[in-house]
Amino acid sequence: MQSDMEAKRNSNQGGAAAAAARAPNASVEHVLSQSATPQQFCAALAKLFGVRPTEVALMRLQKGLLSFLYPEQLKTAGSIPVSSSSGAASHTASTKKTELFNTFVKVKHASIFESVKLSTSEDSEQTEQNTIQKLMSAPVLDTQRKVLGVVQVCRKGFDPGTSGPDFTLDDLQQLELAAKVLSNLPFVK
Repeated sequence: MQSDMEAKRNSNQGGAAAAAARAPNASVEHVLSQSATPQQFCAALAKLFGVRPTEVALMRLQKGLLSFLYPEQLKTAGSIPVSSSSGAASHTASTKKTELFNTFVKVKHASIFESVKLSTSEDSEQTEQNTIQKLMSAPVLDTQRKVLGVVQVCRKGFDPGTSGPDFTLDDLQQLELAAKVLSNLPFVK
């Protein structure tokens, strides 16, 4: 009952319009499953959530480290140990649970990757580096529930008000669905 009330409260905070604009799950799954590269998948995910492409991150787990597949600029910025106690992605991988933070700036996390300048042709008008204000994180699991990676969607801004609407429980379910589709794509395995 509590989660229903929470979902209503969250959807009344701006997520309702975005949720209404989404395609049915079958269409979402189809579009995402057609992605041949991490870039294509993350671009489709960005459209789904109405965020900039650089507000989507995809990491693959290899030898205890989460390595970025997307954004491109983070591929060479380093990896995140799953054993790290200060990373949202490492926490998602170790607990195998999806997470939603609409006040992410208050969450203890390693902000080193936020200092890397990210841009694509789609968001080249954004010249200032913004802070992650809101974040959703989901594990990418194979059929035996082994972690293959982590996918994250965030909203950046100078403060929570400039970063866009809060993520909702509906959004989190969409991200879980996207992670399930992702688990079947060859570039994550």
